[in-house]
Amino acid sequence: MKRLALLLGMFALPVAGIAADYAVQAAASKLSFSDTFQGSAFTGSFNQWTAAISYDPAHLATSKFDVTVTPASAQTGDKDQEKALPGADFFNVGKFPTAHFVSTGFRQNGAQVIADGNLTLRGVTKPVSLMVTFKPQGTGATMDVSGSVKRLDFGVGGGDYADTSVIGADVKIAAHLQLAAK
Repeated sequence: MKRLALLLGMFALPVAGIAADYAVQAAASKLSFSDTFQGSAFTGSFNQWTAAISYDPAHLATSKFDVTVTPASAQTGDKDQEKALPGADFFNVGKFPTAHFVSTGFRQNGAQVIADGNLTLRGVTKPVSLMVTFKPQGTGATMDVSGSVKRLDFGVGGGDYADTSVIGADVKIAAHLQLAAK
């Protein structure tokens, strides 16, 4: 009987440390990006994306992000930019219709949580680290995620746009997510 109790206890241990699964409330959430163009700041957002979020700040080892973005949904409010972004010099959506970020682990850096992962954009996969701020609210939460990527590492902004004096080298990424417990 003791062996059975010990065996059952061993299987129960991992369950105690599993991160909670959340559904993103799309209407109250936003995935945005910002950079500079000819010295002026601009901001845009992606209107089509999905995110699978499992997160618990007390159980970072079992937390996971899996985000898929449709780059063709990028909007900046500038018609010329919106016309250029899907093209071959930028996102090349005809050849690469999605971008994908998947976490590889989470770590604590002082009070800040960092999500490490791999971003695949334009067929190129590179490591990316994102800062995570999580605020529980009832049965849900809000989560803010931010970081930056070097656009040229992914081939975004080719030709004349490869010049970082025209378009900045570092694109800031920010997400504000309203989450509901699954």
